Amino acid sequence: MMALRLLLHVALLGLGTTQSSVQGRRHFHRPVLAWPSFFDANSPLEVQEIIQIPKNGSSPLLVDVQVVVSNVFNVDILRYTMSSMLLLRLSWLDTRLAWNGSVYPRRMVTRPWNSLWTPGLTIQEALWVDWQDQSLRAQVDQDGHVELHLALTTETNCDFELLHFPRDRSDCTLSFYALSNAAMELEFQAHVVNEIVSVKREYVVRDLKVQALPQQLVPCFRVTLRLQNTALKAIIALLVPGEALLLADVCGGLLPLRATERTAYKVTLLLGYLVFHSSLVDGLPSSSSCNPLLIYYFTILLLLLFISTMETVLLAGLLACGHLGAKSSPGPAPRGERQDPGNPGPNPEEAPRGVQGPWRSWAEAADHTFFLVYVAGVVCSQFVFAGFWMWTTCKSDPAPGKDAPHGGQPRL
Repeated sequence: MMALRLLLHVALLGLGTTQSSVQGRRHFHRPVLAWPSFFDANSPLEVQEIIQIPKNGSSPLLVDVQVVVSNVFNVDILRYTMSSMLLLRLSWLDTRLAWNGSVYPRRMVTRPWNSLWTPGLTIQEALWVDWQDQSLRAQVDQDGHVELHLALTTETNCDFELLHFPRDRSDCTLSFYALSNAAMELEFQAHVVNEIVSVKREYVVRDLKVQALPQQLVPCFRVTLRLQNTALKAIIALLVPGEALLLADVCGGLLPLRATERTAYKVTLLLGYLVFHSSLVDGLPSSSSCNPLLIYYFTILLLLLFISTMETVLLAGLLACGHLGAKSSPGPAPRGERQDPGNPGPNPEEAPRGVQGPWRSWAEAADHTFFLVYVAGVVCSQFVFAGFWMWTTCKSDPAPGKDAPHGGQPRL
């Protein structure tokens, strides 16, 4: 019995020595730091560390951003909004993701973007943003350089400068903020590229600029798009009808004052222009400052048409009153004039015409003088408006967010 126990003990001791030797050999042949730690899915602590922002010593992490503007559409001047499609190419260095290329012979790997640290961006002027982040993946090379492409569609607010509408130019901005990081941790180096290939639209992009915003609490950069109105639609829809109605009103002054068609013609033009003016007001934007000059211009045209119509109605009314007065009270016959028995009285058709002569001549003279003054006023108004269009500038009121002491940047 003692011999059997001794033999069993020796067998167990030999088995334990063999397992220790095998485990030691396996540990000896295991490579050290052959690939980055995010390859190991069984290390939750290391994955959590990778999601944190990479450290760059005492300097902030430099993220290179290339903003590619691929499309600008749906420019709505009534709502002061602009829709655009952008592509952001982000790249930075994260040494925690580097691996030994001789042990793991791959130059680049792709990983889901939410398994790594990525800068979270927010657009300040955005009403809504659609980030194309479904199945988005980041590319990592063996040195730890990360490259990420973000595609987005957004509708942003834009303060259009519409003083010279429809020949207006406006600067629309898109301010990108990384709200989850401080300025001492992260810094953007931004570039912008214009890849818009379509010009068949009302507003076209003439220039693109990008700049970093200094003295901010969080890292940020701003993209500025200069939009120019091609003006063809507005000229055909607004300026041509307005000038045509004004020219038609001037030509209507050539009609005889005693013609009843002239009054109907003037009133019809005024009513038609009132309908056009109401639709014009609905089609042009309004703001607290720097409204389009066309609003004042078409209001002046409305006043000119009103004055012309009132002149025609008043003179036609005075002429009609004089005609009725001449009919009701014919002039007496001179003394000593013997009445012919065969001609008992004056011709009823000739007597009013003889008395109406001074009234008609006075009304026609006044109408002719008004016509000359009116034509001169119309021509002068066109030149005055052209001068205002070329030389007038308007400085918009400061925004509440930038007007101290109620707004502005925080004081450090």
